[in-house]
Amino acid sequence: MQVLELKNLVKIYNDSEVKVKAVDNVNLTFEQGEFTAIVGPSGSGKTTLLNLIGGLDASTEGEIIINGTNIGKLKPWELINFRLFNIGFVFQAYNLIPVMTARENVEFIMQLQGVEKKKREKRSMEILSAVGLAERANSRPAKLSGGQQQRVAVARALSTKPKFILADEPTANLDSKSAESLLEIMEKLNKDENITFIFSTHDARVVAKARRVITVEDGHVVSDIKVETDIKS
Repeated sequence: MQVLELKNLVKIYNDSEVKVKAVDNVNLTFEQGEFTAIVGPSGSGKTTLLNLIGGLDASTEGEIIINGTNIGKLKPWELINFRLFNIGFVFQAYNLIPVMTARENVEFIMQLQGVEKKKREKRSMEILSAVGLAERANSRPAKLSGGQQQRVAVARALSTKPKFILADEPTANLDSKSAESLLEIMEKLNKDENITFIFSTHDARVVAKARRVITVEDGHVVSDIKVETDIKS
């Protein structure tokens, strides 16, 4: 089932007198349960592409259609609400709330959705268990390693069972062991819950796990390769 379509997508940044076409006429579709890496050199447009898909930035031209909804036609408050219920984000910098415990961070999006306390407490512990952090549920971010913080960020993104997860360089600040562990967790959750993952990455380990690799250069998609694998969604 198709969950995402990009039609003739363009993003132009105006810097003084210089126009930069960060995304240039991109056309892509994504199916439910994909595990996709978007790769390319720095400045190629991969992070911009992820930000456009997530509605964190507005396109200059073209359409982004998520489960039949053209997000470019949504009013600002509608877009915020749409993101809240449909998209999970994992950022390179973790973006955890420092005064909240791991469990409270995971519960935060559910709280914004209006999920009742007992249900969000149950779901937060289920998903923290899934990422191997149930015993650290009451720890604040400062007491967690980088790898553990990123796993909390993944748990928070997954807590609401979104249609897909957008992960921008999620392993960039992790050591090799933590990165491999995180990728194995995301791969398992992708398989078990059929959640679509789209990564922006430089990391060869992410690319090795991906079942589809999209390469962008100067805002263009230059290749789109599906990788044979024995993993079944």
